[in-house]
Amino acid sequence: MPDAGSRIRVALVDDQPLFRSGIRMLIESQHDMEMAGEASDGEEAVALAAETPADVMLMDLRMPVLDGVSATRRIMEQAGAVGEAMPRIIALTTFNRDQAVVEAVQAGASGYLLKSAEPEFLLAAIRTVYSGYSVIAPGSIHDLFQHAARTFPGAGPDLAVLEVLSARERDVFLLASKGLGNAEIAGSLFISEATVKTHLRSVLDKLELRTRLQLVAFAHERRLLG
Repeated sequence: MPDAGSRIRVALVDDQPLFRSGIRMLIESQHDMEMAGEASDGEEAVALAAETPADVMLMDLRMPVLDGVSATRRIMEQAGAVGEAMPRIIALTTFNRDQAVVEAVQAGASGYLLKSAEPEFLLAAIRTVYSGYSVIAPGSIHDLFQHAARTFPGAGPDLAVLEVLSARERDVFLLASKGLGNAEIAGSLFISEATVKTHLRSVLDKLELRTRLQLVAFAHERRLLG
């Protein structure tokens, strides 16, 4: 968890100067936030992440030179190579059903928002991601991944990927993939929330995933939800 009283350092990546200006003014109006830097394309974003680490990075997905998905992937790889904490990236998109959103989540983004989101929602999303949670644009995340799953290769469920999990871990995986919270999973399986958290961390580690949002994408991509 972040230190109490610390200001959230926000970086912004977007190729539209007017949009960046509006977001900058919004961030600077908040007592608990400050701008850590700006970039106008993915290449600049990768350099910015290396030179001026931010707590949260807002990343446009459609940009020249290097797109937001590729930039997200490179930033994550860059942080991992030097042993630094992975930055929390919020993907920004114009469309609710955007294949690039799924790819950004798979690359390591902590969530996504529509660029038309209300200022209050954007600010709340930044604080949520900063606290270690995922965020999504209003609407069903499963609708997005189900839509994207139609483009994934393969006709049936890829059950082989679950062989590394224990029977109980598979139960937790499937319930978490369906969007259930820890308390709901605990109630369904008659175990404690602490046990759910332990199993979920093991599932993420074994499947080499970082977030629950990636877990949902993973399940849909491999058609594991039926």
